[in-house]
Amino acid sequence: MNNDLTVLGIESSCDDTAAAVLRGRTILSSVVLGQTSLHADFGGVVPEIAARAHAEKLDGVVRQALAEAGSNVGDIDAIAVTAGPGLIGGVVSGVMLAKGMSAALDIPMYGVNHLAGHALTPRLTDNVEYPYLMLLVSGGHCQFLHVSGPDTFRRLGGTIDDAPGEAFDKVARLIGLPQPGGPSIERCAMRGDAKRFALPRPLLDREGCDMSFSGLKTATLRARDKVIVQKGGLTEQDQADLSAGFQAAVADVLQEKCSRAVIASGPITALCVAGGVAANQTIRAGLETVSQAAGIPFIAPPLALCTDNAAMIAYAAIEQMQTRAPDGMDLSARPRMPLDTDSIAMLGSGKKGAKA
Repeated sequence: MNNDLTVLGIESSCDDTAAAVLRGRTILSSVVLGQTSLHADFGGVVPEIAARAHAEKLDGVVRQALAEAGSNVGDIDAIAVTAGPGLIGGVVSGVMLAKGMSAALDIPMYGVNHLAGHALTPRLTDNVEYPYLMLLVSGGHCQFLHVSGPDTFRRLGGTIDDAPGEAFDKVARLIGLPQPGGPSIERCAMRGDAKRFALPRPLLDREGCDMSFSGLKTATLRARDKVIVQKGGLTEQDQADLSAGFQAAVADVLQEKCSRAVIASGPITALCVAGGVAANQTIRAGLETVSQAAGIPFIAPPLALCTDNAAMIAYAAIEQMQTRAPDGMDLSARPRMPLDTDSIAMLGSGKKGAKA
């Protein structure tokens, strides 16, 4: 890997507008501008609002990242940008900015799969050796990936419906907690009894590493409705018990499926986790138990690098420069962009391509 190259990363796949400057594994700057307040009244991310915010803020975020790195545009050797998957309006905003800068500065541009950025983050933070097992667990994705190179990913399993982060958000809305749902449920669960409600652990009776969280969400809804019928509403303790029960069910599923994925992986150097849901301490504790049982290190990057950021995009490009040529001005923004193109799509396909 060339540690002398200075790369500007751009990330705009969902509701975080981000830019970063890297030199090798050294993060010179990383700026992330969230949009939580813009979407708060809608109970989730509104694509049109997100796209508009990216278009308005991207150039300023890039300027700030360059300033914090003590760099100017003339110091940049290459540009890395998220080309997908994600909300198409936001991805287009980032790709168009990258194309403009690449053409104006006459420097190479690399379109990066957002999921590859997450999957390669342990290489950035801990210099983990290939091959390793990555659990990517976030609001939009949940996959077990065997990572054997900068652009070599084998999916061992994943969710066949809702991603865990999406399920956390939906359950939080169901029981009257604020968004984002993950942190709200984790805080509320601290006061709860995880055993009060008999919630299911979906697909544990099915072989393999695939997961499902939609039915768990529905079961939580039914438990909530039963309480409302009995009491006329939810108390704070009801909210806490529902939160604790739901969180425990998700953690149990991820722990068991992760154990299976470790076995299916064959020899690996580490068990790694990334994505916003990786910040949940109950889930993380279960995964650490798996790594200890397998006798391999457990690697969870710092939270700022687990959630969406541009440093991971820049780093993925730095690694992939060794294996592929830069992208041209025909680089497309893609709402769907699976990492493992050899496996059958888990969530089906359509005109836009495989979902995952």
